[in-house]
Amino acid sequence: MLTDIKIEANPRVPGMRRPTRKLAREGQVAGILYGGKERPVTFQIDPRKLEPILSQEGAFTTLFHFSVAGKKGSDVVLIKEIQADPVTGSLLHADLLRIDMSRPIQVRVPVHLIGLSRGVKMQGGVLDFVHREIEVLCLPGDIPARIDADVSELDLGTALKAGDLKIPEKVKVLTDPSTPIASVLAPAAEKAAVAEEAEAAAAPAEPEVIPKGKAETEEGGKEGEGGKEGR
Repeated sequence: MLTDIKIEANPRVPGMRRPTRKLAREGQVAGILYGGKERPVTFQIDPRKLEPILSQEGAFTTLFHFSVAGKKGSDVVLIKEIQADPVTGSLLHADLLRIDMSRPIQVRVPVHLIGLSRGVKMQGGVLDFVHREIEVLCLPGDIPARIDADVSELDLGTALKAGDLKIPEKVKVLTDPSTPIASVLAPAAEKAAVAEEAEAAAAPAEPEVIPKGKAETEEGGKEGEGGKEGR
């Protein structure tokens, strides 16, 4: 989805490659812009400038205008990848990809569930959101912000698959049609009981304890029978 958002960053000084964490402590995020026929460009930016994009549900499918101070013109880009601090969650690095609006692009689009499934509302099931994205191919201007998936008709034990989704006409789905998007499962308590029964059935049987006298008698009887057969 192409937006009217315009973001400008500052160039990074050549030979002054500070570690991304140090740059983050200074209130800046390192980044690189690449793709197309032009050479990659490194930049640094206040992470708050990227918030209008990152706060959206389809952050990685949102197209926006991006420029680097001192360089002529701007590019239509999307966020290809971000790196965040595993502890604080703060942004450390951003990869931006130049987009040619005339060429199809392969992207992952978020799936948004709508409706309350019959299996949950009337049959006591639990909704399991299995795959939250699907992969699609389309022109950049036709990238949907999200794909709505109506789960209201799902019964207990049934699933909505990628092939069941309603997709915009100009968008081609690359995800396998049989991929489950959402399903309605039995409640956890029932699942636990079934699992216990299955575990008990699979467990090896306890060995039978036979009194010594009975064992000797049975062995003798078997030998006698064997002797009769031998005769």
